[in-house]
Amino acid sequence: MNRYLFTLKLFWSTAIAAELEYRINFAIAALSSIGNLTGGLFGLFLFYRTGYTFAGWRWEEAMIVLGIFTILEGFSATFLAPNLSKIVAHVENGTLDFVLLKPISSQFWLSARVISPWGFPNLIFGFWILLYAGNKLGLGLGNYLLSLIPLTFGFISLYSIWFILGATSIWFVKIYNVTEVLRGLMEAGRYPMAAYPASYRFFFTFIVPIAFLTTVPSEALLGRGEAIWIIGSGFLAIALLYASTKFWRFALRFYTSASS
Repeated sequence: MNRYLFTLKLFWSTAIAAELEYRINFAIAALSSIGNLTGGLFGLFLFYRTGYTFAGWRWEEAMIVLGIFTILEGFSATFLAPNLSKIVAHVENGTLDFVLLKPISSQFWLSARVISPWGFPNLIFGFWILLYAGNKLGLGLGNYLLSLIPLTFGFISLYSIWFILGATSIWFVKIYNVTEVLRGLMEAGRYPMAAYPASYRFFFTFIVPIAFLTTVPSEALLGRGEAIWIIGSGFLAIALLYASTKFWRFALRFYTSASS
């Protein structure tokens, strides 16, 4: 464990040092985050300006969901996209050989090699929304601590889905369109699942588990989350993480190295 923590420290320190050579990118990322956040709030406003509510979700409660969604976007931009999108380049260029030869888990190396500070604005704005809406709703520290459990499970589930898609590059190489489809489906997480018809709710809960990423943590934060859903999010996270590991090992059987 100490070796992995030391390696992670080296990875992230060098990655941040390299990224900070282009500091103007942070300002651009912040402006982009503000634009996306403004668009999300405006979308909610179009629904709520006439007094309409999502099946009992008040304005501030819907903002909680948007805040969770923004945090997940920041998590993806900071940790997932910079790393997993490079699996394609490793496969194309044959540099995956060097990763596989290292005395460390290849999945860990590919998942944690790079960190991008350009996702920090979304993380900051997402937490700011949660604090603002939570203050309006009178939420306490216990609510936030409880929500960390399903939110952490959401991080694990999202990572696992990303990595499984990244692993398919062993066969298909070009997976950009697939990741864009995932990003598009993730957009449904901007709003509570109650906003969608029953068929959509079933799809975003049991087929593509968007509900476990945003709505379940939001309900836990609001103090009305059911234990069965939080436990379910935990089982889902563990199952997806296990599946990602097994799928990666399976995919490597079909990898033709540059030296072979």
